[in-house]
This record gives sequence, C-alpha cells and structure tokens, in this order.
Amino acid sequence: MTDKKTILSGSTVTGNLTLGNYIGAINNWKKLQEEYNCFYMVADLHALTVFQDPKELRERGMSFFAQYLALGLDPEKNTIFMQSQVSEHAELAWVLNCFTPMGHLNRMTQFKDKSSNTKNINAGLYSYPVLMAADILLYKADVIPVGEDQKQHLELCRDLVDMFHHRYGETFVMPEPYIGSVGARIMSLQDPTKKMSKSDDNPKNYVSIIDDPKKIQKKIKGAVTDSGEVIKYDEEKPGIANLMTIYSALSGMSYEQIEKEFEGKMYGHLKVGLADLVCDTLKPVHEKYDDLMKNQDYLNDLLKKSALKAKERAGKTLAEVYEKIGLLPRGF
Repeated sequence: MTDKKTILSGSTVTGNLTLGNYIGAINNWKKLQEEYNCFYMVADLHALTVFQDPKELRERGMSFFAQYLALGLDPEKNTIFMQSQVSEHAELAWVLNCFTPMGHLNRMTQFKDKSSNTKNINAGLYSYPVLMAADILLYKADVIPVGEDQKQHLELCRDLVDMFHHRYGETFVMPEPYIGSVGARIMSLQDPTKKMSKSDDNPKNYVSIIDDPKKIQKKIKGAVTDSGEVIKYDEEKPGIANLMTIYSALSGMSYEQIEKEFEGKMYGHLKVGLADLVCDTLKPVHEKYDDLMKNQDYLNDLLKKSALKAKERAGKTLAEVYEKIGLLPRGF
C-alpha cells in the first residue's frame, strides 16, 4: 500500500464531458495522479436516478472511460473504474441507508432542486447522497475534490462517519474537502451567468470534449458576448470574460497578455482565435479517443483489471463493515 494519501473523484455518465469539465476538474486530476493514490470513477449507478436508455447508458459509460484515458489519466498510476462493476458500492450504500436519518436527507438542497424539475421523484434520487458517501468511504479516501453543489453531500458523509464510529467503533477515514489549485470556472456559451453543464438540454451552451472541430468552431463563434468592442477582462461583462477565461486556461496567458494580443481587434477576432485554440488543444484528445473506441477489447480488458483493483480495496472495507455490524462474512 502506498504512503500517499488517497483521493477519489468521478463524473456521472449523463450528457457529455465538456470543456468546462476538462478545464475545471480533469486537467487537475492529471496533476493529482503524481501526488495521490487516485481512484477515478465513471459513476454510472448515479445516472440511474433518471430514466436511461439501456443501450445509450452502456455506450456512454464506455465513452466516458475512453475520454478519461484520452484526456491523460494514466491507468498505471490511477485506478480508473466503472462504478457498477464494483458491487461493494451498492452494498455499502444499503448499509449506510439503514442508519441515515431521514431528517438529514430532507435537508439536501440538491434533491429539492432536482425533484422540482422532474416527475420521476424516486427513492434513488432521494438517497443519492448516501451512495456518494459509500463511494467515498469504501476507499477510505482522505480528500475529495468537491464543487460548490457537492459540499453539502460531503458534510453528510462526514456525519455518517461520526454516527457509524459512535455505534460500531473506528472503521472509516474521515474525508476532507480537497483544497488545492482550483480550475477555472467555465460558464455557458449562451448564458454566461450559469456554469457550463454536461447535462444542459441545449448543446449550444457547451463544448463537448468529443465534438468535431466544425461543431466546436460553430459553437464558439456563436457564443454570447456583451455590448462594446474592446477586448478587456471585466466581470461586469460575463460573455467576453468567459471567453477570455477559457483562452487563458488553455493558453497559459494572463488576461493582460490576451488583451495585448487582441489589442485593436474585435470580439469576432477573439472568437476565431479561441475556436482555433480549443480545436488545437483537443486534437490529440480526439485522436486518442478515436483509437480507443476502435479497440473495444482493450477497453474491456482494462475495465476488468481496474474493477478487480478497485474491488480489492473496497472489499476489505466492506468486510470490516460486515464484521462490525454483525453480518456473516461476504462471499457465501
């Protein structure tokens, strides 16, 4: 076992991984793989809280796995796995569900937000944070990168650790929020007051990691900007600020350098330059992704190896839980 601290993160297989996911999270994951014992999960079980076409769900899960690899996550340095292939996630979630107070779940604001926008209000959507806690606790993760919308879920996880330890004794590691270099917050191309989301119903709002160059060019050139003509970073002008943020994140240039680069030019010039930069950045990703998707046998073999590696760690934790709560040993 490595002396490095353990970190766990992942993404639900809804929609498509976006440029925002890459800049804000996955680009940082590549740095973390050098410093931590990393578990990166394709969270397909979490996707079941809304109806999924079985064929599309299976294909999207494989696509996300290939995208993780194409974006630079090394399967030799990380455990990159499909959540549903590690049954311990569902098993621990049930155990945790059985002593999670309903009052705690009633306070989850994300459930309130999501349930107000769907007719399919199911038990899985309600207990979603408990499955998330199981994901974290199975691997005894020390730190968890969380966005603003997930902080409450991590707080619930920490509460569950306290409750379990009070009843059964020390078992889990108390997870801490990851505090490190934060990736840029990328906003919607059509509504720059909202975060770019892979679950957005309007594909014009985001650039997908696997969009072809023509589609990328069209989306960026059609992005909303603000009144005026001078290319200058100004938070009061969220449209142009968002485009400059993306440009800065991908080029490494400061806002001042970008302003100098496009001095005397108009918004259209910035859009063309940004579109070219995004296409150039994603070109090697597209090439590797296409190669991976053509080699399904390789992906399936790698998924099996990764699942076994994840199960080895998760199984030890669950065996300890079963012993503590009085269940017979697993495996019969």
